[in-house]
Amino acid sequence: MPTNQHVSAALSLIEHDKSKVLGLTVGKHHNVQPGDHIPRADAQSPPQLSFEGLDASKTYLVVGLDIDAPFPSFDILGPILHWIQPGVKATESSTLDTSGPFVADYIGPAPPPGSSPHRYIFFLYEEPAGFDAKKYAPADGKKLSNWNRMRYDLDSWAKEINLGPVLAFNFFESN
Repeated sequence: MPTNQHVSAALSLIEHDKSKVLGLTVGKHHNVQPGDHIPRADAQSPPQLSFEGLDASKTYLVVGLDIDAPFPSFDILGPILHWIQPGVKATESSTLDTSGPFVADYIGPAPPPGSSPHRYIFFLYEEPAGFDAKKYAPADGKKLSNWNRMRYDLDSWAKEINLGPVLAFNFFESN
């Protein structure tokens, strides 16, 4: 499994500073708290995100991963990339506009039958200066293949694009 320094740092971040919890609205569940259980059917659309205190003149990037694939006790395929959304802007109401072109389209939870719940984690970063989303996105706005989602190495990609520290983080469980 790829290293998970960003995962460890993000979990530690919200454990020690609750002000760094990324606001998540998933389906009909508002104000998802870290570790809440969200039914699979309720999480098939991208979550609505919010976070206070962001600079409206800056651009942000969201990454979503399933860190328990295919089974929490046998995570040989994980983490699985569920979303990369660059070009995120903060609005006056602290919500985040994630409507721009994606690098990796959002896919909802889909643990295999018999699996215990998986953790779906979401990171908010400041987008690196000069980041070229087109370099990493499939051509013509196509969806990212499953093959390119498995064993996703966020740490390597973060190093490649000069991604800074996690600004906010949250996660839910689903099966």
